[in-house]
Amino acid sequence: MPEPTQLPDLQGVAATAQTIAHDLSLWGLFMSADLVVKLIMIGLLIASFWSWTIIFNKFIRIKSLFSSATQFEDSFWSGGSLDALFERVGNRPRDPMSAVFAAAMREWKRTGATRSSVTLQERIERAMQVTLGREMDRLESHMGFLASVGSTAPFIGLFGTVWGIMNSFQSIAASQNTSLAVVAPGIAEALFATAIGLVAAIPAVIAYNKLSSELNRYSNRLDSFANEFGAIISRQLEEGQ
Repeated sequence: MPEPTQLPDLQGVAATAQTIAHDLSLWGLFMSADLVVKLIMIGLLIASFWSWTIIFNKFIRIKSLFSSATQFEDSFWSGGSLDALFERVGNRPRDPMSAVFAAAMREWKRTGATRSSVTLQERIERAMQVTLGREMDRLESHMGFLASVGSTAPFIGLFGTVWGIMNSFQSIAASQNTSLAVVAPGIAEALFATAIGLVAAIPAVIAYNKLSSELNRYSNRLDSFANEFGAIISRQLEEGQ
């Protein structure tokens, strides 16, 4: 008696066909992801783009500032007249070191160079410190954004991964098929969010540490100049007594 013909596993065939048709490229993983995961990916990509914009601008700006500081120090220590240098700098200094110098000279001329007192020296030093702090605040703008991206982007990406895996498990439970071919696409979509989070976070952390180091170097250079200029003013006040 002939054996009964076995019917093909229609569910397995359908799952296999769905897996083959599933696009596992980066764009395909993004398009097939859940709406929440898509929003997380888009937010991380925007944060990464903005981080790179800040990084390039900061590095170019810091390189220009060190070059300008060297040129200004050469002019300051060349032995020329400080009044002539102040006229050249003017009321619109182009870099923080020039701004610190202009603030001190402006306070000096406003009070009068012939007046010798501790109060005058304190006012000049205070003017330099206030200007230094204001200029450094401008230079450190958007650094908090880099720190935030570096610290939070991996966790945001992980949240997208957890959300995607939850949806994958729900789909597995609904289809009642636990084969790797069915599970893999959903897991890949979920892990893609974590990958984007790391892509956004790693450059932000590295750049933040490097930029912070360079800004500290520049701040110390400004502080040293302010102290040296304050010593020069102190000697001139003592000679004027």
